Amino acid sequence: MARSGAVLGVGVIAAVGAGGMATAKDRPPAPISLPDLSSVTDKVPGLDSLVPDGSAEETLAANSAPLTQAGLTTDEAAQGADAGEALRARIMRQAEQQQTAAELHDRRTAEEAAREKAAEAAAEKKRQAAADKKAAEAEAERKAEEEARRKAEEERRAKLAASYAVPLSSYTLTSVFGESGSMWSSTHTGLDFAAPSGTPVKAVHGGTVTEAGWAGSYGYRIILTLDDGTEIWYCHLSSMTVTSGEVTTGDTIGRVGATGNVTGAHLHLEVRPGGSDPVDPTAWFGQHGKSL
Repeated sequence: MARSGAVLGVGVIAAVGAGGMATAKDRPPAPISLPDLSSVTDKVPGLDSLVPDGSAEETLAANSAPLTQAGLTTDEAAQGADAGEALRARIMRQAEQQQTAAELHDRRTAEEAAREKAAEAAAEKKRQAAADKKAAEAEAERKAEEEARRKAEEERRAKLAASYAVPLSSYTLTSVFGESGSMWSSTHTGLDFAAPSGTPVKAVHGGTVTEAGWAGSYGYRIILTLDDGTEIWYCHLSSMTVTSGEVTTGDTIGRVGATGNVTGAHLHLEVRPGGSDPVDPTAWFGQHGKSL
C-alpha cells in the first residue's frame, strides 16, 4: 500500500509539472514491479471508494504503467497523448464544469430571488390596492353621510322657515337692536319696521295671543306667546285684529300705526325668550331660517 501511494503521488506531481513530464517521455520507461495486491483489496475496506472511476485492480494496473502513461485513457494512449497534458486537460475540464455548475447555481439562485421579490411586490401591490379601495369606500361613505346630513339640515331649516314668517311683507328697517339715542331711555330693545299706517302685521309663528291693549309708551301692543315660551311684542299698532286665542304662522293680528312714543308710523317688534330680557330680533329670525 505504501508503494502504491507513492506511485499515485508521483502521478499528481507529473500532472502539475507537465513540462517535466515531457522530458521524461524522451527517456525509456523504468520498469516498476508491484506485489500482487488482489488479496489486499478484498481485505481493506473502503479501498474501492478511493478510486471512483474503476476497481482497485484497475487502479493498481494503471499505477503500474510507466509514469509517462499514468492517468491516460486507452484512446489517449493510442493517440500518444502526454500524461501531464491529459491530466491538466481533465483538471481544466473539471474546473470548467465546476464553474459552469456554480454559474448555473448562481443564476438559479438569482432567478429564485427575483421570483420571490416579484411575488412580494405583487402581494404588496395587492395589499395596497385593497387598502386604497377600503380608504376610497370609507371616503365615499363619509361624503355620502355628510351629504345626507347637509340635505337633512336643509330640509329641517326649510321646514322650520316655512313655520315662521317676517311680520311685514314690505318694510324698511329704521332702527336696530341695541342702538342708543335720545329716543330711548337706555338702548333700543327691539327692531323698527317702517311701513305705512294700516299695513297688516302677521304672526311670526303659531302661538297664543296672551295680551292685547294699551301699554303706555308702546302704544297699542299685542303679546304673542309661542309654544316654547318666547314672547313676541308688537307695538305702536293702529289697531289689533286678534286680542286673544291661538293663531298660526302668517295670520294677521294687527296693523301698523303710530301710537305711543313715536315719530312716525312703524312696527316696533321685540323678542323676549321666556318672557325675560329682549334679544336681537335679527339673530332670532336668522336662527329660524328667516333673513330680514
